[in-house]
Amino acid sequence: MVLRALKALRGSRPRVAEPGSRGWNTLKTLVQIGVMWSVLLGVLPLAIGRVEAWLALPALPGLERIGAGLFFACSMLGLWTANVMVRDGRGTPLPLDTARDLVVSGPYRHVRNPMAIGGFGQGIGIGLWLGSPVVLGYVAVGAAIWQCLARPWEERDLAERFGARYERYRREVPCWAPRLTPYEDAGDGARPR
Repeated sequence: MVLRALKALRGSRPRVAEPGSRGWNTLKTLVQIGVMWSVLLGVLPLAIGRVEAWLALPALPGLERIGAGLFFACSMLGLWTANVMVRDGRGTPLPLDTARDLVVSGPYRHVRNPMAIGGFGQGIGIGLWLGSPVVLGYVAVGAAIWQCLARPWEERDLAERFGARYERYRREVPCWAPRLTPYEDAGDGARPR
C-alpha cells in the first residue's frame, strides 16, 4: 500500500489554485480546516480514546492542561499559517488547491513547515489532553508519513514551479527547527513556472 502511494505521488503534482479573490480562498481554507481538524484532530483521536478505554489500556495522567495549552497555541499557529498562505500565496494550504505564489513570509520566514509543526503539535496536545499513548503514536505515524511522502512531494513541486528562488529558500530556512533571524527573500521577481 505504501509503495503504491509512493508511485502515485511520484508522477503527480499538487493542483494549483485557480485565480480567485482573497475572500473565496479564505472561505475554501476555512472549510478545509473545519473538515481536516474535525476528522484528524477530533473524530479519530476520540475513537482511539474510546478503544483504549474499552481495552482498559493505561492512560497518561495529569497532562490535560499542558495538552490543552499546546493544542491552543498550535491551533493559533495553524490559523496564522493558513492566513499567510491565502494572503501571500493566493491559494489555499491544501495540495488540491495549493498556493499560486511562493510563500516566504510570516512564520515561513523562520521555518519551512510551520503548518505541519502546528498540526502535529495539535495532535500531541490532544494526545496529552486525553492521556492517550495511542493517540501520540497516531501522531508519530502521521508525522512519519508526512516526512517521507508528503514533504518530498510538495518540495519537488515547489522546486519545479519556483526554481532558484525556492532552492535558495530551502537552503536557508530549516525544515523543522526555526531559525532565530527571519529569512529575507531576495525578491528576484521569479513567478511560478
